[in-house]
Amino acid sequence: MDLQEVFAARYSVRKFAGKAVEPEKVQSILEAGRIAPTAKNIQPQKILVVQQPEGLQALGKTARLYNAPLALVVCADTEQSWKRPFDGMDSGQIDASIVTTYMMLEATRLGLGSVWICYFDPAVVKREFNLPDHIVPVNILALGYKADGAEPSPLHFSRKPLSETVAYEKHNW
Repeated sequence: MDLQEVFAARYSVRKFAGKAVEPEKVQSILEAGRIAPTAKNIQPQKILVVQQPEGLQALGKTARLYNAPLALVVCADTEQSWKRPFDGMDSGQIDASIVTTYMMLEATRLGLGSVWICYFDPAVVKREFNLPDHIVPVNILALGYKADGAEPSPLHFSRKPLSETVAYEKHNW
């Protein structure tokens, strides 16, 4: 599958089969995240791999996992992340999102489904997994094999034209 095919094949899966993901696929997904670019190559991401029932139940207290057998809690370490000197913007959440994107696309390439979850209470994740204050949960990537009948949401195919999202040289927003 070439990169454009991966882009086209990927959608938010909200119905997983529950079948375990093979360890070699998990490692390949994590490796994709490891090589993702980050600000100044600091690599402030911390990824919590959750695949045991107790951990998935703990995540289920704050996030809908759709029966996924594997969840990656992608965090940013605020003690390591680069801060822009002009305004203090912390790159940690951006870096964590880039890492998540790489892992999500690798999962698609491997024939797995994924859903990127931001609708969760970070305080619950921090409490359930005893995360220190400087480790900030940014998103959860639920992964697994698609269940029979899993299909993209109708919203998946709704895309604004480039003319509404791109400007050359000067904007008219």
